[in-house]
Amino acid sequence: MKRAAIVATLVALIVPLAASAARIAPAVPRFRHVMVVVFENKERGEVVGNAAAPTFASLSRRYASLTQYDAVAHPSLPNYLALVSGSPQGITSDCTDCVVDAPSLANSLAAAGRTWKTYAEGLPSPGSTVASAGRYAKKHDPFVYFRSVLDHPAWLRRVVPYSRLAADVRARRLPDYALVVPDLCNDMHDCSVRTGDGWLKANIVPLLSSPELAKSVVFVVFDEGSTGAGGGGNVVALATGPAVRPGSTFARPTNHYGLLRTIEQAWGLPRLGRSAQAAPITGIWR
Repeated sequence: MKRAAIVATLVALIVPLAASAARIAPAVPRFRHVMVVVFENKERGEVVGNAAAPTFASLSRRYASLTQYDAVAHPSLPNYLALVSGSPQGITSDCTDCVVDAPSLANSLAAAGRTWKTYAEGLPSPGSTVASAGRYAKKHDPFVYFRSVLDHPAWLRRVVPYSRLAADVRARRLPDYALVVPDLCNDMHDCSVRTGDGWLKANIVPLLSSPELAKSVVFVVFDEGSTGAGGGGNVVALATGPAVRPGSTFARPTNHYGLLRTIEQAWGLPRLGRSAQAAPITGIWR
């Protein structure tokens, strides 16, 4: 057989196999649900290997660890804005009266016919824009800063107390995208690593086996650390849930923009801000 014919035969065999493999294991699957749980103010080294964080250790072994994940700024609020809009939006403080005139995931999801909610622990009532209430802090609740959300009462009412999450899961009303914000103690901002680890075990681990989370991912990240690595510190980040390949690792550098890009890639959403220059998280999916 002539060389050209051999090459043509090999191509004819390999291309369909490659296409089939791509269909079986897409770079980023089309998640059924995405949940993002945000803890506070700990460098990776304060959690990894810490005897007070057995749940974080267990989840990293059972699911996937993103070992080079950085926050992008200091203090807290710019990181939360980056997680949902691809930019700190010029904000460099934890202001509670500032408003952002820019699109966020709320806009992208609505335009795509998808749903979203924030479940904020301690929030006094749905849609509240109060600066603080007990252990609730507005600076950790990013969607209430965007004018497009503030101007749409129905959107604002999607920011609800955390207590609604369990009911939504039981009733199979979980939105496509859910941002989960523990309070100032349970997120480790004011309390210990042990406290946050216990909250994770009690509140998030049981959800991972719920039928409502089938084909879904739950990202567990920290808003920032204490160093300047990546702009906001090197922090723990996990991808958990049924969509994740057990025992996998994503070892390339990534950050809040990479997480946002992964969600956008999964659902064909427009790239917001700096997510357009970020690579999605790949190689850890079923």
